[in-house]
Amino acid sequence: MARRKTGFAALFARTALAALLLAVAGCGRKPPVDAVEWTVMGTVARVQMRGPVDKAAVAAVQDVFARVNRLLNAHDPDSELSRLAGLGDDEILARCDPEMRPCYAAAFRLRDETDGRFNPRWRGAGTMDLGGIAKGFAVDRAAAALAGTAQDTLIDLGGNLKAVRGAWRVGIYTPAGGAATRLITLAPGESCATSATYFRGDHIRDGRTGAAAAPDATSVTVVHPASAMRADGLSTTLFLLGRTAGDAFLAAHDPDATALWL
Repeated sequence: MARRKTGFAALFARTALAALLLAVAGCGRKPPVDAVEWTVMGTVARVQMRGPVDKAAVAAVQDVFARVNRLLNAHDPDSELSRLAGLGDDEILARCDPEMRPCYAAAFRLRDETDGRFNPRWRGAGTMDLGGIAKGFAVDRAAAALAGTAQDTLIDLGGNLKAVRGAWRVGIYTPAGGAATRLITLAPGESCATSATYFRGDHIRDGRTGAAAAPDATSVTVVHPASAMRADGLSTTLFLLGRTAGDAFLAAHDPDATALWL
C-alpha cells in the first residue's frame, strides 16, 4: 500500500544497496516537497514532487515498477527471468519481453566489460540474476513514463535515484550517521546509485567466483548523466574493483560519469 508523507520526514530513504540518502528540497521560493512511498522489488520506492503529488504520475510509476518486478524477479520461479535463465544469451535476447530487453543486454555488456566480475549468472550456469541492475532499469522506465510531467520530480527505488525534472540535492550518508558527509546536486535527467555493505552485509559478489566483495571503501556512489540503470550496474562494479581500478574503469568506459568514494 502506498504511503504519503509530507515535509522533512518525506525526504529520508534507506537504500537497498546499503546507503542512506537524503533528497533535500531546494531553497528559495520553490514549493514544498510532497512524496508517496510504497514497497516493491524488496525495497522502498518513492516519488517526490515539488508541490502536490500528481496521483496519475505516481500510478504510472507504480505500474512500471510492478511490471519490472513481475518479469525480472529472480526469486519467482514463474517470472520471465526464471523461465529464460537456462537459455543462452542470444536466445534470451530473442525471446524476452521487448520492453525488458535493454536490461538483459546491459547486464551482458557489463559482464563482458568487467571480465565477468559483474555477472548475471554468478550463481552458476542456468541461473540469471539482474539484481545489480534491474532497479536502475525500472527507474529509467518510470522516468520515461513521466517525461511529460510539469512538476519537479525525483524517483527513488531503493536508493537508485533519477531527477526526472528539476534539480535535486542529495546527501550521501555513512554508518557513522548523523549528518551528510557529501552533498551533490542531481541535474534534470541525472541519476545516482550507491553500493555498500553496512545495511545488507556481504551481498555484493564477484561474478567470477561468487565470493563476497573485499572493498577498500565504505561505499561508492556513481552519478550518471543519463541512465539510472548504468549507474546501478557501475556502482556494483566499482565496489568490486576498488578505488584505483574502479576509477580507471570509469575513465575508460563512462568518462561522463562520476564516482564518489567514502
